[in-house]
Amino acid sequence: MRTIGLLGGMSWESTAEYYRLLNELTRERLGGLHSARCVLYSVDFAEIERLQAEGRWDVAADVLSEAAKALEAAGADMLLICTNTMHKVADEVAAAVSVPLLHLADTTAAAVLGKGLRRVGLLGTAFTMEQDFYRGRLAAQGLEVLVPDAVGRSTVHRVIYEELCVGVVREESRQAYQAIIKDLVAAGAEGIVLGCTEIELLISADDSPVPVFPTTRLHAEAAVSQALANDAP
Repeated sequence: MRTIGLLGGMSWESTAEYYRLLNELTRERLGGLHSARCVLYSVDFAEIERLQAEGRWDVAADVLSEAAKALEAAGADMLLICTNTMHKVADEVAAAVSVPLLHLADTTAAAVLGKGLRRVGLLGTAFTMEQDFYRGRLAAQGLEVLVPDAVGRSTVHRVIYEELCVGVVREESRQAYQAIIKDLVAAGAEGIVLGCTEIELLISADDSPVPVFPTTRLHAEAAVSQALANDAP
């Protein structure tokens, strides 16, 4: 098995899910006592969140690029950025290393298209829902992307940062998300992309009348498949 490099800590709550999923999926594939061969660089999310809020994405890119170099030096054969939002700087991170970066939006798009769907609702941070770095990458692969209205986007974003990132899971927030999902489906969404790695702590397939696409799990599944493939880089 090739070594998976995890660029995590954004937040550590969802990075812990990555670690669990990678190991569970590896055991499912290989059996016995097998677990994932991986290395983790966990950044201080408070620093990254401040740079996000200040719009200093160039500095954030430098921080993550240095972390990516450390993962490569530690033996990583491939990299995962364990957060949807920070894929805004994925190109810069990928350029800083010689090992491949498995882009989260690509694994998500492949899963959606694999189900024969073309129009999806997207939940995530305000950056992910409103900017083009993620929506545009999905659209480039043939998907139509719908997002909640301004009030819905504010609710989704607030719950992520004020609750899920600090390990708080509230039933009231689940109900709010369910209402937002219902509105997206009414607007024509055939599936819902859980486009923030923390949302899977709150929302499951049972909370949506249409298929959900849990990006953390999809990313982990693709990583294990690539790490175990005979022709993986």
